[in-house]
Amino acid sequence: MIQDIYPKKLNNSYKTEAVPKDDSLIVIHDNGKLLLKIDKDKCEISFPRFKNFKDKDIKTIYLFDVSGEEFFYALDVDLSINQLTSTYDFFTMKQLREYYLNPKHYVFASYTAIQLIEWYEANRFCGKCGNKNDLSKTERALVCPNCGNVRYPRINPAVIVGVRNKDSLLLTKYRTGFGHNALVAGFTEIGETVEETVAREVMEETGLKVKNITYYKSQPWGIASDILLGFYCDVDGDDKIRMDETELKYAQWVKRDEIELQPLEYSLTNEMMMKFKENNPIIS
Repeated sequence: MIQDIYPKKLNNSYKTEAVPKDDSLIVIHDNGKLLLKIDKDKCEISFPRFKNFKDKDIKTIYLFDVSGEEFFYALDVDLSINQLTSTYDFFTMKQLREYYLNPKHYVFASYTAIQLIEWYEANRFCGKCGNKNDLSKTERALVCPNCGNVRYPRINPAVIVGVRNKDSLLLTKYRTGFGHNALVAGFTEIGETVEETVAREVMEETGLKVKNITYYKSQPWGIASDILLGFYCDVDGDDKIRMDETELKYAQWVKRDEIELQPLEYSLTNEMMMKFKENNPIIS
């Protein structure tokens, strides 16, 4: 999956006194896109480094490090004076999933960075009094200097559900967006356990009841600020699918040997489909 970057390791501890060095990696964001260099022939991805900037007075916020390589978010960068646009371009997270790019930990860093950056951008102003927030001097948080309200990054719990029916798995395709096979998925509502989310989402999307709900594995998924929680379960009783046509364009029971996997092995969804296809005893 996308977070499997061993022997590299993400260290997301917030360093309050960190300042960029010449080789520090700089993350520049624009409307869901990151400024990157992608060599399609070599399948390589790279970030600009602090030494690439003529204006060393740019404002930055420390994000995290990956095995010692520090990443900083740069605010309000004037690219016209830094001549980065000749070798770098803006890419969406969807574009980063079109094919495998190396080093893989830079792809994972992109997904993690955009989650933090969008949180910073969405919380520039206090939600209680409207005053502009300041960076906390002690932790990763935003603090209102007027009313003292503190905002921390939020993570949205969501479920991925592999519904089994003997030797078949319930596969879906979204009506819009991602075009490959998927599993039932959805966000946890307020006051709901994740097991209740599993049962509700399956019922809402396919009209099926489920039983034997069993946790499998989790995955961070930065583009929606998610923590994805994977579950397997079994259909309970009637296996006739009543698909929600407003959300899905496809929902069918598919035999193990007929399951078509996603093109890249980045997602928890794909791994769960693969485990079932291989009849792996860990998910039986």
